[in-house]
Amino acid sequence: MQLIRPDTHIDFIGRRKIAMAISGLVLLISVGLLVTKGLNFGIDFTGGTLVEVKFTQAPKISDIRTSLSPAGYEQAIIQEFGSPEEILIRVQNNDGEKSAAISTAILDTLSKDFGADAVEMRRVEFVGPQVGDELTRAGIMAVLIAMLAILVYVTVRFELRFALGADAALVHDVTIVLGLFALGGKEFTLPVVAALLTVIGYSLNDTIVVFDRIRENLAANRKKKYPDEESHVANASINQTLGRTIMTSLTTLLVVIALFFLGGEVIHDFAFALIAGIVVGTYSSIFIASPIMLSLQGKFKIDEEEAKRLEARP
Repeated sequence: MQLIRPDTHIDFIGRRKIAMAISGLVLLISVGLLVTKGLNFGIDFTGGTLVEVKFTQAPKISDIRTSLSPAGYEQAIIQEFGSPEEILIRVQNNDGEKSAAISTAILDTLSKDFGADAVEMRRVEFVGPQVGDELTRAGIMAVLIAMLAILVYVTVRFELRFALGADAALVHDVTIVLGLFALGGKEFTLPVVAALLTVIGYSLNDTIVVFDRIRENLAANRKKKYPDEESHVANASINQTLGRTIMTSLTTLLVVIALFFLGGEVIHDFAFALIAGIVVGTYSSIFIASPIMLSLQGKFKIDEEEAKRLEARP
């Protein structure tokens, strides 16, 4: 099946200024939201109470959430733990609220709705804010290390300007996804950090495919001396990989959208981060990474011998 005709020629590079202006505006809004509104950190980061209960019969997660919502625990993270009968409930402590009071309220509510003999308390733990601070630092470090590793990898495989273009696109993607979380007040948890790292890998993969085609076409056309040769080559390369980009994005989105609507409350925010990241990542691999790489043309010059070595690289 052929989604895109081989002779398709959309002037992506010619529209880069419009795309850059749109991206700049969205980035400013995202940063503004992160500064003024901030992220809604979950108990993984802020601390809270973890309650494990066991039912005599496997309950539905939706029924437990319906039961706890009137008691003020509508934001609780509820998931199976070990077996369908064992349920893990995590809630954020309000100011001055003790874990013992929270666990008692949860048990009383569940006993009232499911029956006193249908549920029993297994354990109660308090996750302190110190642990949350450590997780925050670990999450930030994970993203920064991934970005640095990508910078080194793409520099070795291509050139420094390619690496800077790829990293700029990744910063663009992560910032916008975080901005969407701040805008919607969605809970930012460790699974969302995992989703951001997944988005980084997905976006990079798409960008590398385009960059690889650009390098191949530059090597094939290196004897031609057009004033704007690299722009023409980059535009042609994006068009040549467009069918692959659309097919990959659509098939991945179908799976993630199914997770978003059918996967339940536990992975709702995780799936949302992936959906936003895939859409933004596909856009950035076309309109951000390549234009930034082209804007750095001649900024990092290499000698003739190094140029020959790069052309010979598989």
